[in-house]
Amino acid sequence: QLQLVESGGGFVHPGGSLRLSCAASGDMVESFAIGWYRQVPGKDRELVSCINESGDGRHYADSVKGRFTISRDNANNRVFLQMDKLKPEDTGAYYCVADCRSDAAGVGPPDYWGQGTQVIVSS
Repeated sequence: QLQLVESGGGFVHPGGSLRLSCAASGDMVESFAIGWYRQVPGKDRELVSCINESGDGRHYADSVKGRFTISRDNANNRVFLQMDKLKPEDTGAYYCVADCRSDAAGVGPPDYWGQGTQVIVSS
């Protein structure tokens, strides 16, 4: 079992920054690739970013490359998403998930999801 708790969402103007944090707890946290999905009403969920177990492999959606940075602190079981140069289209609910590679691997959505944190980018 894995528990994921997000924090750090909020309201920001276009061009601003936010840092999301995911606190993970449970068994073998360090053995999971952890990432972030974004959900916007009326649209399919989007895998924004994913980081592997050791932290040396990262994936970014094309829409956020060059603006978002994912990192993890395995000593403290935390994963971070630094979001810079935010755009209105980045607005949505952001969910911390594990294993973030499962959709791409064809085994279905991740088994573990946090409760989500809302990001609103607006002028």
